[in-house]
Amino acid sequence: MKAKPAAQAFRYSILALGMIIIMIPMYLTITLAFKTTEESTKSFFSLPSSLYMGNIMTVIKKAGFWTYFQNSVVITIISLLLIMILVPMVSFAISRNFQKPYYKFIYYLMLAGIFVPFQVIMLPILQYTSDLNLMNHAGMIIMYVTLSLTEGIFLCVGFLKNIQFELDEASTIDGCNIWQTFTKIIFPLMTPITLTIVTLNSLWIWNDFVLPLILLNRSADVWTLPLFIYNFQSEYSFDYNLAFAGFFLTMLPIILLYGYMQRFLISGLTEGALK
Repeated sequence: MKAKPAAQAFRYSILALGMIIIMIPMYLTITLAFKTTEESTKSFFSLPSSLYMGNIMTVIKKAGFWTYFQNSVVITIISLLLIMILVPMVSFAISRNFQKPYYKFIYYLMLAGIFVPFQVIMLPILQYTSDLNLMNHAGMIIMYVTLSLTEGIFLCVGFLKNIQFELDEASTIDGCNIWQTFTKIIFPLMTPITLTIVTLNSLWIWNDFVLPLILLNRSADVWTLPLFIYNFQSEYSFDYNLAFAGFFLTMLPIILLYGYMQRFLISGLTEGALK
């Protein structure tokens, strides 16, 4: 049944409005990052007359950008690797033993974690990480992996329900043990949902501000990029060009990653959550 022209026009108008609202901050970030201060003063919203790289170079050289960039890269990559390994393994164990009360309890316990706001667990996290001397990069990685389990297991278990159990039985007949069945048969089939989880968590981990603020605010040497941008913005609050150059450098890697991974995100969410 085709939608009426008026309904279609209303729908596209809402989509266009949403796109404009999203694109305006991105447009300002990019244009101001490549403008001189004088040019921004004369015309704040216009396109830059030339690609002025002075703001970018100032942020990179003067502000110690690469130190914080390296911190973010290390935390993000190690966290994603652990998530990519642990979440499918736990999900496989739950999905193939879901009829057993223990595994069903674990699944629903993990599922309940989705509905717990971070503000509720923020103070316990601070207390326990402080007691265990984990207010560092290692503690950040542990927390990111732990917090990713709830949503990741929910998506992966839903995806695994569409993979027939007969594949497991056939691999057992062929002489595979459980580990070989998972690594050689099931895990390759989980590529769409695994990449979906990696994409979602990479956006979260790279852009997260609250957890680094709690765990890494004792020393500037261990800051991630969001903490650096927060303090850099405070220092250069009246120099919009430098501030937006910092914003641009911070968001560029994750935008490129998301642009490449978004096709897997859509297919994985569809197969894992709707079927």
